[in-house]
Amino acid sequence: MQFKKIIVTSFLLSFSILFSQEKDSITKKDYGRVYGGFESNAQWYMNDKEMGTIQPEDPVRSNSYLFANYQYKNWTAGVQVEGYLKEALLNYNPEFSGIGLGTYFINYKTEKIDVTAGYFYEQFGSGMLLRAWEDRALGINTALRGGRFIFRPSSNVKLTALFGQQRSGFDVSDGKIYGFDSDFQLSEALKLEKSDLSFGLSYVGRYESIEDIPEPNFEALTNAFSGRVNYSINSFYSSVEYNYKSEDAVLNRVSNTIDNDFIKPGNAILLNLGYSKQGLGIDATLRRSENMLFLSERVPTVSGENTSLNFNDKVLNFTPALTKQQHSNLANIYVYQAQVGVDFKSPTILKAGETGGQIDIFYEFAKDTKLGGKYGTKIAFNMSQWYNLPGEYQLTPSNYETNFFGVGTKYFSDYNLEVKKKLSEKWHTGFNYVNQYYNKPWIEDASSDVNTNIITGEAIYNFAETKSIRFEAEHMWADADFKNWAGGTLELDINDTYSFYIWDIINYGNDNPDKRNHYFNLGGAYRINSTRIGLNYGRQRGGLVCVGGVCRFVPESTGLTLTLSTAF
Repeated sequence: MQFKKIIVTSFLLSFSILFSQEKDSITKKDYGRVYGGFESNAQWYMNDKEMGTIQPEDPVRSNSYLFANYQYKNWTAGVQVEGYLKEALLNYNPEFSGIGLGTYFINYKTEKIDVTAGYFYEQFGSGMLLRAWEDRALGINTALRGGRFIFRPSSNVKLTALFGQQRSGFDVSDGKIYGFDSDFQLSEALKLEKSDLSFGLSYVGRYESIEDIPEPNFEALTNAFSGRVNYSINSFYSSVEYNYKSEDAVLNRVSNTIDNDFIKPGNAILLNLGYSKQGLGIDATLRRSENMLFLSERVPTVSGENTSLNFNDKVLNFTPALTKQQHSNLANIYVYQAQVGVDFKSPTILKAGETGGQIDIFYEFAKDTKLGGKYGTKIAFNMSQWYNLPGEYQLTPSNYETNFFGVGTKYFSDYNLEVKKKLSEKWHTGFNYVNQYYNKPWIEDASSDVNTNIITGEAIYNFAETKSIRFEAEHMWADADFKNWAGGTLELDINDTYSFYIWDIINYGNDNPDKRNHYFNLGGAYRINSTRIGLNYGRQRGGLVCVGGVCRFVPESTGLTLTLSTAF
């Protein structure tokens, strides 16, 4: 730790020296450039008798990130210092604690060569074999610490090789990760003038010692392979990707152990088809995934009642939920999470993965037509359905055999209709209808599944180019669980500098009168140049918070939140 502090101090001190040199020098010399930023999210958790929430032992907490990079010609070096004081925000990975050096790297890049040592982020294909990434809102940082080499022998070929260990808090996991990826653009070589064709091949190896396992029935090195093809012509586009993971011990999610006698390979296939031209767009994505939970350590770390898997920690691959990303507060109460792993919860709930997909259709009625009116009308339809894999399942001894085609128990479905209509130069309106089915017993271990119908209406009035007001009203009818909800939002953008909002959702239909709570929030933001300061007070509804199809659970809370972000 002392060594890391010395690195940070020396690195930041060098920035100051370089700045001084550049200011004091009479002749302009290239000393490179420094850039970076600072971000902080702080919360003061409060008691709320009506909600029944009690402030934690450390009620004032913050997650802060200071990152700085220095670039000189072909060289770039950077560090990210992180502080979680006194503790991280509620239900973040407990490995994020105190102040420490989060990441550091040095990179050399030319037209053909790109070499990185230290921490780096990477994704192979769709990410179903490997994605090292960061999302601070979800508390995710799965960067790899090691080395990466990228070689571009031509504009049509990209080759990547890497080795590293995955970040976990301020440390790294025990598993060692090896990877190779290739991308080939074939249109120029095949002289395809009206179409594009490319393909890629990937390999990821995870090595973790099995010395402590008596007579293991699996290898220390788990190998995973992937192939993908992308093709487009005129307005049509398509892609297909196949992933395979070699035999490995299956994680028992209930006991958080691996079974030496329950060994299975994994596989996944992803298909995307689409058509796009002016006024019309159609996009369909299908995915079948079986036993594709891929971790840098076979057994997650236990923290109280949670494991590292609950915080998306030590997860090598990336499998987001392929459903519509909703902006409605009520439509985000029952959100689907991708079911990629084997999960034998009980004799009646046995899962080995998922199969399903979604389709999006966009259409714009032209201006000056009967349905388009003076300004045109935009409509969008989205549908998604997800199921367990069909097959034969056995709890004791654990085993399964799946069928490639067909569907098993239904996890989730939603149907979305969206209409956007511009009434005048100042008035813009929107309408949304959502129908959802959520199998809560299979997804969250709850007692009943839920069917919902949600209607949302919004209107925006533009006073001027940078001044507007937005109204939104929404209602959910649900036949189980929390039952009916209603909500509304009011947003005011005064100019490019100031904005304010207030919103509230109320669970008025809850069968328990003591749970018919308001979840209100009011706040605003101040922006100047590259700096933004936000302040809000309100209640956080307990449940899943999702970004880009990846979720984390948050508990109910009440308090004051301050956010600050700036770039330099």
